[in-house]
Amino acid sequence: MLVVSDVHGAFRALASLRGFDESLLILGDLANLTDYRTGEGAVATALGIDFARDAARARGEGDFEEMRRLWLERPGDLDEARTSIEDAIRSQYQVLTDSLDGLEGYVIHGNVDRPSLLVEALPSSFRYVHGERIEIEGVVFGFAGGGVATPLQAPGEVADSEMRETLGSLGDVDVLCTHVAPAVDPLRTDVITGRQERSSTPILEYIQQYQPRIHLFGDVHQPQASRWRVGRTRCVNVGYFRATGRPYRLDPSQI
Repeated sequence: MLVVSDVHGAFRALASLRGFDESLLILGDLANLTDYRTGEGAVATALGIDFARDAARARGEGDFEEMRRLWLERPGDLDEARTSIEDAIRSQYQVLTDSLDGLEGYVIHGNVDRPSLLVEALPSSFRYVHGERIEIEGVVFGFAGGGVATPLQAPGEVADSEMRETLGSLGDVDVLCTHVAPAVDPLRTDVITGRQERSSTPILEYIQQYQPRIHLFGDVHQPQASRWRVGRTRCVNVGYFRATGRPYRLDPSQI
């Protein structure tokens, strides 16, 4: 079984995984809103590369006030801009549909995804499993998608109260799969930006209570630590797929 996260538009690399002939778990952020390294993505498509790079720089520094200023001061109607970004993401998902042909597996959304558009784009061989508890090859998996809520209030973000409710509905599982990292400093710290990314206290609380054998997640692109133990739970950041093109391999028989 292959696991990836943070695809961010790297659909050609995703399509290449069909050669492994294994099921695929995708832990969110399939859309590319903005590549913080280059500025490329849906925002650049809709609003231009200069604006995208300025917004990416502010986001990378965690300066949401500056991001709001950029959005409010840019020329043009704000609702029209948001619609243009939605259209750009919808176009990305159309490419995703073709990339997933010949593959099968499970998907949750990340913070930059548009869940309703993502579900529409998934081929019949993939199942959207946010909030579900599923047995795969004798192993019980629990899935909770979405990112931590921010002032941007993006469709892919989830409030702590909602995350707690979703996790509580899962109960005891062998493998917890989320997009966002638990609130553990080495797992949430990005060594390139030099700051702590938003992380989930509800996920950490769930792990402490239920102690699943493995917790798989993504979201933090260049983590200080990609592996950590919380009690008996082995927490694993499966990697920044857009940058590496490499999946994480999980063998259910070894869990």
